Amino acid sequence: MIGLGLSIVILAAGQGTRMRSDLPKVLQPLAGRPMLSHVVDCSRKLKPSDICVVYGHGGDTVPAALDGQELRWAMQAEQMGTGHAVMQAMPEIPDGNCVLILFGDVPLTLPETLARLIEVTGDADMAILTVDMDDPTGYGRIVRSDGSVVRIVEQKDASSTEQAITEINTGVMLCPAGALKKWLDRLGNDNAQGEYYLTDVIAMAVTDGVDVHGVKATNQEEMMGINDKKQLAEAERALQARLVGDLMTAGVGFADPARVDIRGSLRCGKDVFIDVNAVFEGDVDLGDGVVIESNNLIRDSRLGAGTVVHPNCHIERSTTGANCELGPFARLRPGVELANNVKVGNFVEIKNSNVADGSKVNHLTYIGDTDIGTKVNVGAGTITCNYDGANKHRTRIGDGAFIGSGVNLIAPVEVGSGATIGAGSTITKPVPDDELALERSKQTIVKGWKRPVKKGS
Repeated sequence: MIGLGLSIVILAAGQGTRMRSDLPKVLQPLAGRPMLSHVVDCSRKLKPSDICVVYGHGGDTVPAALDGQELRWAMQAEQMGTGHAVMQAMPEIPDGNCVLILFGDVPLTLPETLARLIEVTGDADMAILTVDMDDPTGYGRIVRSDGSVVRIVEQKDASSTEQAITEINTGVMLCPAGALKKWLDRLGNDNAQGEYYLTDVIAMAVTDGVDVHGVKATNQEEMMGINDKKQLAEAERALQARLVGDLMTAGVGFADPARVDIRGSLRCGKDVFIDVNAVFEGDVDLGDGVVIESNNLIRDSRLGAGTVVHPNCHIERSTTGANCELGPFARLRPGVELANNVKVGNFVEIKNSNVADGSKVNHLTYIGDTDIGTKVNVGAGTITCNYDGANKHRTRIGDGAFIGSGVNLIAPVEVGSGATIGAGSTITKPVPDDELALERSKQTIVKGWKRPVKKGS
């Protein structure tokens, strides 16, 4: 349909009772996003002039979940079949456009496949997307003559010869808008369900002498419909395999491609290696030579070249420079910015803080709302006490400072460059550059003191 404007209609009004969920079917999560979002993303890659989503079950929760995506929404108040659903979208579509009908619960279709559907179709023609099934039982079979589709025969009406056909109808179709409006007007609902079936327009097109092209999808997986949690899990694995496969083609190494989850966008430089049970959420960027060891969750973060993340770390909305080392068992909370060659060790939590080049926070430490200079060493068990019960306060540690073990820095407070804080100190006042600060109570031995014992023992 070269030369015609493209309007896309996505049918997303179904309840999905087999999901056994209060969440509408098209909002069930797939790779960390609503199922419907994947169909919308695919649609956008075709550069249509209009995308209309027909919604119904779940009411405004469906448009709200995709708020801000510049979609047109059409409400199907009563679910009276797929033909009736398409009717809700048609009034605002120009007769001169072509209409591509997709389904919100078929999220794995590739834009390349839909582009083939568009390319083979003349301005006055119709096209339907088909697929070969290993077991076509229960599906409508595609009957062709001289390559064109002449009819779709349902399982119960198929002869033994027709039942042997493995090519089935997916429901995805492309039609001239003006003709589609006429066919929809002629639809009837004289059937057991009292519904208007979209597939009936194919027979109308053939009767009207319209060429109906059948374009095959690449594989069954691409046309997988999702109706229950089992199928949702199968689609999740299929999509993850596709995402990981694309990354491996681009040169990313995986210890086991089946044990990685990408729930958003993952961009990788050269020589990146990802071990098992890594989960990436949101927008993640891994620089050249980054190594992600096992059991890590990384969300909306950027890791600089050469950075190594040891096992069991949690990283969210944070960035690192080059050649940093994180973990094991480290947590970077939102707002952390690490410069180059920074080490964050085991059982360290950092939040809303900046750590400059070459500094180390190695063990059992909490750093919150803090600016750490270059080549600072923070000892084990150190805490920046940033919260007074009502407000957060900032700690500043100068270049080359040495913070001993078991130190409490009571914010707001500043530790000067080159300063040393003795182990076990609680610091409440500024520490000058290059000075040693100690704040400990005098050790006292209480003679004769007995540890309390449990009553009755």
